[in-house]
Amino acid sequence: MKRVSRSPINHLGRDVTDKIPLWDDVPGLVKMGERDARIWELVTPYLQTRDNDVHSLYSFSMAAQLCRLYPEADEHIVLPAIIMHDSGWSTVDEETAFQAIAPGRDGTYTWAVIQHEKEGARIAREILEQIDYAPADIDEICAIIDGHDTRLTSLSLNDSLVKDADKLWRITPHGIDVAMPRFGLERAESLRINGIRAYEKVLFTEHAKSMSLAIMAIESMDLSQQMADMQERGRANVTTTEW
Repeated sequence: MKRVSRSPINHLGRDVTDKIPLWDDVPGLVKMGERDARIWELVTPYLQTRDNDVHSLYSFSMAAQLCRLYPEADEHIVLPAIIMHDSGWSTVDEETAFQAIAPGRDGTYTWAVIQHEKEGARIAREILEQIDYAPADIDEICAIIDGHDTRLTSLSLNDSLVKDADKLWRITPHGIDVAMPRFGLERAESLRINGIRAYEKVLFTEHAKSMSLAIMAIESMDLSQQMADMQERGRANVTTTEW
């Protein structure tokens, strides 16, 4: 049966949808498998603060890519850990959490960061026991979560990938958007402050550093004067056409 194009506009004039490859055949596409979707379902109630649900999804996508780039890592450990890593923020007052993660923090609220790590490990253990995860795997995942922000060293490659995926979120469009109203920043300022907080001093793996540079390159071009000029010309053309 001939497939009908689902696009409302087709400048080509013929159907090309039969040329679209299967999802799994396209390098770089990410989706949750059955195991991770179940963990996500169970942890979601603990992520309804400070955009942690969206943050965790973007971080999951970064972790999944890093697991592909480092096949010696154990995605059975890395992916559940990244899904649940910030669940402990649900036990911290939101205003306190803002103070705890703000740039230039003086350590006054370090206790809150530690609390979210320890409570996150507790929540993760309860969830993993509920789905009958192996005890040794539960212990490793909880050890990664308990210290994912405050521990400046890495326990293992699995731990490095969780830490890197968490930090890479900062320079995603969502990470940049979230930081703007939190800290009173323009978009270019948010990119710069998040970019320096998501590169060499905090990233453990070379592939994560390359991903960081690529994402920042795209975002910086979106903010360039050349892009602004092009968009302004486009608006002018639309106005002229309407008249």
